[in-house]
Amino acid sequence: MPLHKRLLVLLPLLFLLCGNAIARPAMWQAKFGDSTVYLFGTVHLLPNDTDWRFPGLNDALSKSHALYIELTDDDQASMTALVMRYGIDTEHPLSTLLSDSDNTALGKAAQLAGLPGGTTALQPMKPWLAALTLAVAPLMKAGLDPAAGVDKQLQAQMVRAGKPVHGLETAEQQIRFLADLPESLQIAFLRDTLRDVEKDKAELLSLIDSWKRGDVAAIAKLENDELKTKEPALYQKLLVQRNQDWAARIKDMLRQPGTTVFVAVGAAHLAGPDSVQAQLAKIGVTSQQD
Repeated sequence: MPLHKRLLVLLPLLFLLCGNAIARPAMWQAKFGDSTVYLFGTVHLLPNDTDWRFPGLNDALSKSHALYIELTDDDQASMTALVMRYGIDTEHPLSTLLSDSDNTALGKAAQLAGLPGGTTALQPMKPWLAALTLAVAPLMKAGLDPAAGVDKQLQAQMVRAGKPVHGLETAEQQIRFLADLPESLQIAFLRDTLRDVEKDKAELLSLIDSWKRGDVAAIAKLENDELKTKEPALYQKLLVQRNQDWAARIKDMLRQPGTTVFVAVGAAHLAGPDSVQAQLAKIGVTSQQD
C-alpha cells in the first residue's frame, strides 16, 4: 500500500476499530435556540460489510443542512506532497535517533506488523511518520478498509444529497500536529505505537465491542486514559487542544439561527473528561446523548 494511503488511514488519529457486526455507536445533540448540532463518534477503518447505521442516525443526517468531518482535502497528490515535505529525512536515519532498546522494539514491531521492507523501510521516516506506518500495517493486513470508514461513507452520502461537507481541519494542519512536535515528543509517539503493536487480541476485541455498544466510558478507559498517563504532553496536543478548537467552532455553528449541522469526528474525541462535549460545557453549551 502506498505511503500516502497508509497516512490517510491514520491522520485522524486511529484510536478505534470496528468489528464485523451490527453497531450502535454513540451520538449527542447540542442545542441553542432553534439550532442543533449532532455529534457522532466515527471510526476511520471498517470491514466492508460492517453495519453501523441506525434510525436515529439516519434521521439526524436527513435533518442536517451540512456535514463537518475532520478532513476533506485528502486527495492523493496533496497527501503525497505533504508526506514528502514533513515526514521524510534521509540525512538522519531513524535508528540514529533511537536508543538501543527502542531500536530493538522497532525491529520487533516491524516484524509483528508484517511491514514490507521491515525496519529498512522506516529509516528515512521521521519518528511521527514511522509511528503511523507501523500502526496501519497490521490493520490493513487484517482487511480493514479506509474507503469503508464511517467519515468517508457519511461524506459520500451528503454529497449525493447535494449537501455541503466541510473539514474541521486541513490535511496540512493534521500532519503538522505531529510533524511540528519536538523530536522528543515524536519519539514518545513512536514508543506509544510500539507498545500498541504488542497489545493482545483480547484488549483489541474489548475496544471493538465498546464502539459497537456506544460505551463511551470504556472507550475512554481503553484509549484516552493510557495516552494521558503515559504521554501527557502528547495527549494535550493531539486530543485536548483539538477538542477545545472544535468546541469553539461548534459554538459558532449554534449561533447561526435555524441551522442543523452534523459533526462526525473520531470517537475518542467524544470520550472522557476532556471530550468535545466537556469542552462545550466549559463555554456554556450543553449536549445530551441520544
